[in-house]
Amino acid sequence: ILTAFRMFPARGSFRGSRGACFAQILMKNLPVTPGLTESYEPLSTSNGPSKDGQVKNTFRPGPAIKPKLSPKMLIDRYRQGESNAVSLLHQLAQLLQFHLELKETVTTGNIPGLYFAFCVVIDGVEYKTGMGRTKKEARLKAAVLAVQDLLPTLESMKSVLPEASGVPPPLPVKEEPSISDIHPCRAIHERKNSVNLQIPHAVRDQLTKLMNCHPEFSACAGTTAAFIIQTSSGCEVVAFGTGNFNTKESASSSGRIVHDSHAVVTARRSLMRFLYRHLLMFFSKTAYLTEKSIFQQNSSSGLLSLKSGITLHLYVNQLPKGAAQIPSKLRLNPLSISAWQVNNEISLHLSVEGKVFSVFSSAFDQSASKVVSMSTTDKLTQWQVLGYQGALLSHFIEPIYVQSILIGDSGCSDIRGMELSVSQRVEGITSQLPMFYCMMRPHISLAPSVATNSTNSGQLTYGINWSEGDSSLEVVDGLEGKTIEESPFKSGSALASRLCKAAMLHRFKLVAKEAQRQDLLATSSYREAKV
Repeated sequence: ILTAFRMFPARGSFRGSRGACFAQILMKNLPVTPGLTESYEPLSTSNGPSKDGQVKNTFRPGPAIKPKLSPKMLIDRYRQGESNAVSLLHQLAQLLQFHLELKETVTTGNIPGLYFAFCVVIDGVEYKTGMGRTKKEARLKAAVLAVQDLLPTLESMKSVLPEASGVPPPLPVKEEPSISDIHPCRAIHERKNSVNLQIPHAVRDQLTKLMNCHPEFSACAGTTAAFIIQTSSGCEVVAFGTGNFNTKESASSSGRIVHDSHAVVTARRSLMRFLYRHLLMFFSKTAYLTEKSIFQQNSSSGLLSLKSGITLHLYVNQLPKGAAQIPSKLRLNPLSISAWQVNNEISLHLSVEGKVFSVFSSAFDQSASKVVSMSTTDKLTQWQVLGYQGALLSHFIEPIYVQSILIGDSGCSDIRGMELSVSQRVEGITSQLPMFYCMMRPHISLAPSVATNSTNSGQLTYGINWSEGDSSLEVVDGLEGKTIEESPFKSGSALASRLCKAAMLHRFKLVAKEAQRQDLLATSSYREAKV
């Protein structure tokens, strides 16, 4: 599992060859009905300018219909000259239910004279550019080039084209209507649930206290994320964070730059500071502090665990970036283009200076950012398997998981994407994990919002952090990865945040000393301590 969540390979290695991509489309979008008869219905196309002013010819598959022609019949007609390449692609798009686009682009090379250029795009994969003196000629040449690339794949798969029953869906989920479609009042019911009210109330109370002390940073509150500990006596906010960016700076070898300042990530690092504080209390020689700590010794593992009756919960005021924001109406029919779209939507997403891209997105390839991080949704998925404590704290404590994730986004009425991303993408992995680790399914629900987004552009990149026991909050510029000069708390003139790796390593050494772990004190770097 550690390998599965390590940083992705170099850019450009996420996509396979065009033929491989189309082979996947075929295998995932084959028609169920093997009985085929010769008949063809006209296809609807749309021609018009795109957002960037380029003219596109796009086919969007409508409701599934019973196939009338087999791919083999269509290819034979094309080879016999009874149809051209453009017609063949449109017919295959209708039959195999993939998204086809003939997009106007720029000419290649130093070609004199006026030429038009088009390329074929199938499910986001661009094929070779075709050029001509008229748009019609350019479209046809682009289609011919695409068909030349696709025919070997189609020919090699002729024997399996009629067979679809054994093809698994791209995601381990069943085709079901959205919960909110079946129960339209679910959002209202969940927001009125007693626990769903207690936790937001606790978050709002803590946020109000912090903002009353420092009203000049109230514009940062819209992206609030908080970790809450629930006991028999009630709910208490123990870690708090806001933010919406990751740094534009290069990776810091000194560990004094905060690379990711998104709210959930900031809150989680604040939670780690809270855990370090309670470890120091547990290992202290004072009985009162040891008793007050949230930890207890687990004799079976030799590690510490949370005391009985203590549960951890996460509140977010915005739906996390990444796969959680999958369109709520997108259906998971494994034999349609929707399944292909969902497979891309639910894949790993990357954050670049506050913007999020799927690893399949061509826009990501054009990014020149020096630091790239996993999206918040992908990190939540990782933490629900590896725990929220991180590698360094794992030397002392068992994995810690959140029992519920509450989403207070007032504009969100469907949590289907969040449930798929966090609970189902790694389903069944527990048997492959080391002892004490598991795939923990959190209860995900809607809750009241605690703050509204601000339009104050001056603080757009700022994020604040706080954990239980702090005397004041810290304000970090997410793009710079450092504390701002005006921050109520500053660690020193270098403006290194108390959430940076160097600060975390310092706390780790303090706990290792109190726990008399000489083996851990000998580590010289953050990376070495993680292993």
